[in-house]
Amino acid sequence: MSIYGQYETTLQRVMDDIEARLVAYQQKVQSETGENAYEHILARIKTDESMREKCNRKGLPETEKSALVDLTDAIGIRVICSFVDDVFNIVEYIKSFDDCEIVVEKDYITHAKPNGYRSYHIILAVHTTEEDVLGNTPGTYYVELQIRTIAMDTWAALEHKMKYKKDIPNQELLVGELKRVADELASCDLSMQTIRELINN
Repeated sequence: MSIYGQYETTLQRVMDDIEARLVAYQQKVQSETGENAYEHILARIKTDESMREKCNRKGLPETEKSALVDLTDAIGIRVICSFVDDVFNIVEYIKSFDDCEIVVEKDYITHAKPNGYRSYHIILAVHTTEEDVLGNTPGTYYVELQIRTIAMDTWAALEHKMKYKKDIPNQELLVGELKRVADELASCDLSMQTIRELINN
């Protein structure tokens, strides 16, 4: 049986709802400006296997409560944008949801991680008409959002692959090179943003 139990169908509905709002936002921006608000969205519910593994890693029991309350990434949505300004515009749009509240907000774009990682992270508490695992109605379900540019996403994907390689010589050199590349990509993002503004003005 799934670790999400009877709440798995509600998870799917919550994910579909947030994704639909982002699609509606895309359509609104396109109709008003002729440009995309973002390039694409990736949405997923963490698999039963992955969630159980994370519970074990965090020292939590493999229960519905652990998966839906103690951990807040059962639903994950990644939004990939062309420009840095688009990231912050989407953040402001998400903040306008009157049936949701942001419980965690981390701006790794303005303040990059030491290794060079950049992205905007939000944990969103979505209040629904359906019961949650704690017996509350309306219930609360959590969505983890990562909003980043194409360049940031490319770097993160490559860094993730590198991280799981074993016995790599010159680890310090590799870490330094990854940080350098991250900074160069961030500089490219800013340059592209400037070019866009010059064109639009």
